[in-house]
Amino acid sequence: MNNLQSMNCVLKSNWVRTVILPVFWVNTVCAGNIAWHPVSGPLMTRWAKDVTPENVHSEYPRPQMVRHDWMNLNGLWDYAIIPQAAGRPTMFDGKILVPFPIESALSGVMKPLAETNQLWYRRSFAIPKSWHGRNVLLHFGAVDWSATVWVNGKELGLHRGGYDGFSFDITDALKSSAENEIVVAVSDPTDGGTQPRGKQVRGPHGIWYTSTSGIWQTVWLEPVADGRIEKLKIVPDLDAASVSVEVLATTPSAQKTELKIEMLDKSRVIQTANLVRNTAASNQVLNDSKAVLKIPHYKSWSPDSPFLYDLRIAVYADGKKVDEVKSFFGMRKISLGKDERGFTRLLLNNQPLFQFGPLDQGFWPDGLYAAPTDEAMRYDIEMTKKLGFNLARKHVKVEPDRWYYWCDKLGLLVWQDMPSGDKNIRGNDADLARSAESAAQFETEWKAIIAERFNHPCIVMWVPFNEGWGQFDTARIVNLTKECDPTRLVDNASGWTDRGVGDVNDLHNYPGPAAPKPESKRAVVLGEFGGLGLPVKGHTWQSEKNWGYRSFTNSASLTDTYLKLVKRLHPLVGTHGLSAAVYTQTTDVEGEVNGLMTYDRALVKMNPKAISAANRKLQDPPPPPPIRKNLSHTSQETGVLWRFTFANPGTNWMKRDFDDVAWKTSSGGFGTTGTPGGIVRTTWNTGDIWLRRTFDAPDKPDNLQLVIHHDEDAEVFINGVLAARVSGYAPEYEEIPVRREAVAALLPLGNILSVHCHQKTGGQYIDVGVTNVE
Repeated sequence: MNNLQSMNCVLKSNWVRTVILPVFWVNTVCAGNIAWHPVSGPLMTRWAKDVTPENVHSEYPRPQMVRHDWMNLNGLWDYAIIPQAAGRPTMFDGKILVPFPIESALSGVMKPLAETNQLWYRRSFAIPKSWHGRNVLLHFGAVDWSATVWVNGKELGLHRGGYDGFSFDITDALKSSAENEIVVAVSDPTDGGTQPRGKQVRGPHGIWYTSTSGIWQTVWLEPVADGRIEKLKIVPDLDAASVSVEVLATTPSAQKTELKIEMLDKSRVIQTANLVRNTAASNQVLNDSKAVLKIPHYKSWSPDSPFLYDLRIAVYADGKKVDEVKSFFGMRKISLGKDERGFTRLLLNNQPLFQFGPLDQGFWPDGLYAAPTDEAMRYDIEMTKKLGFNLARKHVKVEPDRWYYWCDKLGLLVWQDMPSGDKNIRGNDADLARSAESAAQFETEWKAIIAERFNHPCIVMWVPFNEGWGQFDTARIVNLTKECDPTRLVDNASGWTDRGVGDVNDLHNYPGPAAPKPESKRAVVLGEFGGLGLPVKGHTWQSEKNWGYRSFTNSASLTDTYLKLVKRLHPLVGTHGLSAAVYTQTTDVEGEVNGLMTYDRALVKMNPKAISAANRKLQDPPPPPPIRKNLSHTSQETGVLWRFTFANPGTNWMKRDFDDVAWKTSSGGFGTTGTPGGIVRTTWNTGDIWLRRTFDAPDKPDNLQLVIHHDEDAEVFINGVLAARVSGYAPEYEEIPVRREAVAALLPLGNILSVHCHQKTGGQYIDVGVTNVE
């Protein structure tokens, strides 16, 4: 249906190598005087070479309410960037490939949109003769952020919201026998406004990424009758072995309107329901259009067996079919319940299931918010499953409907975040006092997102707030979320701003793992942990200044550390009732290299077989808690006395015979108030600290571990022999193995534990203990 299909086009694929960038390709499409190709971005995916104006996101975009007739408006549009006060442009700057945001390489533009400017789009289309006499709807999957739409000069309306879809009935504005023109004007303040925006910023850095402005999901047309289906609400009831199908429809000009609902197991119809209404007036909303269909021997939906039933719903006017849509659903239930140990657990289909998966940011190096192709979008989900996960937490972004379709189809649970906006609060701060406009925009978009994604069985958790970003009226927003969707769980605040409401207490802990204290009415989950970073040359967004919460130089050490984290995670299922964990993250994103995969999805950075096996073991019963015998206590519970000095003591300070009588004596831990996870009993605010204390080891240990909380670099010695060296910081106490040489140096009595910690920036803290883990 693209206008360029009738033109003579030549596709050329050229491989280009530069000095500072990895290999990338350029697709050039020539059509008359029009030439389009991706901009040479810092990094491209392998799917970029498959993108052309003729085939760009050609799949039907709304898989849960499918109509046969439709027209895809993705492809080349005219664009212009001008000041907001200038009005409609008289000339356009060039061509942009919709639906890629203007900042992306695949748009063919890759320019930022300033908050004082406006982005204008224009394209033409012709209505097929077969559509004449029918109403025509114009749909936008998503436009970021504020969009005004005209057809043939008639203003249709304004929509504000970067993540929810919107539609217009354009019938009265159409010219049936000529070309029609669509014009769209978009403004987007990004982080200059209070609107939901997720991780988009105008100056990308750290965990904040390049912005997405303008059309970034599919635009399409479809013809409909006066009597048509507007919305579906599908609610499975596992306990009652039934499904409720609620249809919102307008009535046609007819004396009798009938809704026919068919449920199919593959191609076989297994249940039907007919709803008949006698109606004299047209364009009325049908009331009480809900059917409950029984499924006595249902097949449940789960990550291991993601079975989907199909639905076929039709509207008849005086016996004549006037509309039909196809949909699907999964028989699944998400709830809370007690296990045999009395822990409150997340239940799937009435059974405890440990939910484990990556934090999924949904960014692409060539398309930013928009995946280059549907195949690329599916690949992320397939790889998540292959790596042994059953969950993805969609992080402060909402995906196109087809992403959730693939999660439904392939069997991946989803926790869905609300994109954050406005200001941030810290862990100990009260909720924000948002302006009325800011709060109203948040609530409008959140309700729309929940309604649009309601029917997807993959979604099991709504997450309105993350780490205090834009967090306000938490209890009220949780109640609002429950009112919109009483069938799913709500995570009131992922991170460190829990308000004691909702269904889970969610902790973030890097690198972790850790778990909140068990609760009687809520499940406890680890909403983020890990963040193990590895930049892979030739597969990074930038050549230097890449970062991870913990940095590594090769795949083997990265894999080894990941396996240790997962091994430490498993016991928390049994000791703390931990019900879920989210590892940071699916892929690298720009300068953040914490991904399981590189940003271009070219490589899995760890050993896939090893991590998949470890991840799947989390579904097994947790191991019995280990027995620990403390040889030298930490100061977590009670302050332990140390000798210490802030002055450099020279080269032999760690030896057993070193004279530390001139050093001061005080209780650990040592540091500054406010350092995450620190229990400060003695202030240390200089650049370095040296510590010494004695401990006994009468029995030969078989698994000696240091229990250490360090911020930042630290080295630990036993009797002058290096026991461990750590860099960076840990926001909590963690166990690390003691080197064999230090274990060999142990004596039954009078061992010297010596510690040096060096402060570089931010908070600072040090505390160390020694334990044997049996």
